[in-house]
Amino acid sequence: MITVLIAEDQDMVRAGFRLILQAQPDIEVVADVADGVGAVALAKELKPLVCLVDIRMPGLDGLQVTRRLAPHTNVVVVTTFDTDEYLHTALDNGASGFLTKDAGPGLLVESVRAAARGDVLVSPQVVLRVLGRYSRRTPEPDTEPLTAREQDVVRHVARGLGNHEIGAVLHLSLSTVKTHLAAVQGKIGARNRVEVVSWAFRTRLVDP
Repeated sequence: MITVLIAEDQDMVRAGFRLILQAQPDIEVVADVADGVGAVALAKELKPLVCLVDIRMPGLDGLQVTRRLAPHTNVVVVTTFDTDEYLHTALDNGASGFLTKDAGPGLLVESVRAAARGDVLVSPQVVLRVLGRYSRRTPEPDTEPLTAREQDVVRHVARGLGNHEIGAVLHLSLSTVKTHLAAVQGKIGARNRVEVVSWAFRTRLVDP
């Protein structure tokens, strides 16, 4: 069972998230709170597998909550304000997902399941916007070449596969997939999964 804590300051949104998640046979919402301080305290007490947090909340915002909880808990950030700054800060702080509130019930559920598996899911419209911005930039200088296996991993990341799915397709362990991704990020100077995907499209390793 995937246990979830919801942190969202809007009562109706919080109730809606709870209804969507509680309807799933493999998900249990163990608590919901309206502020960041309460989210951190309850997460430490209840130890949910996944925390679903809004960015703009009283006390501590979602980015601060993510930084405090991510070393021990899978955090999915859900927000109306999908700026690049919020996206990169959330992922750099250890978030396991970044969704806009209009992403839809299906994607919300899948983001929780992906986080529970140790994968990262980002709203497709956010990724497309980032890709569009990077596509207009001047290509960056050459980087250290990727190995054939690293290229395979990047192609599957760009297709939207999570780490477990990539491992299954390429017959690799989860730790090996993570090692390849870390090597890729070091070679191309990417901070997170979204920047890896952007780089893949920008350099034509993956066709748009």
